Amino acid sequence: MHSEPVIARGACHVLFAYEVAQAIDLDAAEARLAAERQTVKHKRRAPAFFEYRPPPLRVTRPGVAHAVGNHATAPAADVVVYDFGAVSVGYEIPLAGPLGALPALADALWGHAGLLADSRRQVEALLGALEDTAVRPRIADSVEDYAIFHIEAFTEPLAGAALWEEYGHTVAQILRAEPRALSQQEVGDALSSRLAFGPADATFIDTDAALVFDAEGDDVLAVLELVNTQLMEMRFLDEQLDDALERAYEALLARRRGRHHGPDIERLAQLQLDSAILFEQVTNAVKLVGEQYLARVYALVSRRFHLAEWDASITRKLETMDSIYSKMADRAATRRMETLEWIIIGLIAIELVLSLLTAFGSR
Repeated sequence: MHSEPVIARGACHVLFAYEVAQAIDLDAAEARLAAERQTVKHKRRAPAFFEYRPPPLRVTRPGVAHAVGNHATAPAADVVVYDFGAVSVGYEIPLAGPLGALPALADALWGHAGLLADSRRQVEALLGALEDTAVRPRIADSVEDYAIFHIEAFTEPLAGAALWEEYGHTVAQILRAEPRALSQQEVGDALSSRLAFGPADATFIDTDAALVFDAEGDDVLAVLELVNTQLMEMRFLDEQLDDALERAYEALLARRRGRHHGPDIERLAQLQLDSAILFEQVTNAVKLVGEQYLARVYALVSRRFHLAEWDASITRKLETMDSIYSKMADRAATRRMETLEWIIIGLIAIELVLSLLTAFGSR
């Protein structure tokens, strides 16, 4: 019978990702916020080519401590600002004590209204400070939250493999925010997305939470925060495209009733351009060349978040929008040609009438 592991040092990072603007000028915002550029801290033997493009800004904003079950957050919020108009607000809860106490914390974090409300207030205050450095500012209704349980060390040495071989049920409860017992099937699914760099570390990634056992896990945390933000942006963009396609379909129906297409085409073209630019920025926010372990982390969390499916859905909708735009533009061009032809016919008719009147008048 193995004794329960006891956490000596660690923290739970609670993240909330928001869409706040079409784009943010990071160079101008850096001075205004007195922020610093965030880089991925490489602590493993690998080429340092896993980097943000461009590096986002990180700033610590004052706040209040929030009670979460038997724990409390630090009285501050870490805010990361991305150039593609997204913001991630993070809260830190110090961890120490039995590993078996974490499922209760995960359960208390689930849908925590106080942290959600405070994160939105932090975003509103940040937008006020950004002023004109944010292009077309607005705070979207949707938010993507995620919890990362980062354990730096246990009181007694523990192999990373022990977390899934001996304490897998507890880890699954943490990932699923479920203090009650889970089935073996549920445990197996929760633990299926895992990886390790060495014998003394392990990373488990699930849809709503991750557990990172690593004395030097800042780089993994940064990747998880980025992908959570990318997921939020893809969800936001997918919803925007759904609304745009519905409006475009209504515009096509309106055309059959004789309404002019010009304003609809302009709005559709602008939305198509904005969506394509945002999609390109989000999907190219990080360079994956060379850093093998972090690239594996990124690939694993992307699969767990189904980013490939979101990517395919957005690509398909952008192609559909392009097709609708082309059809609307072709119809508008045909309508202009028809109008021009009728104008020419009218001018010819007028010229004939004037010629006949001139001929009759000269008799």
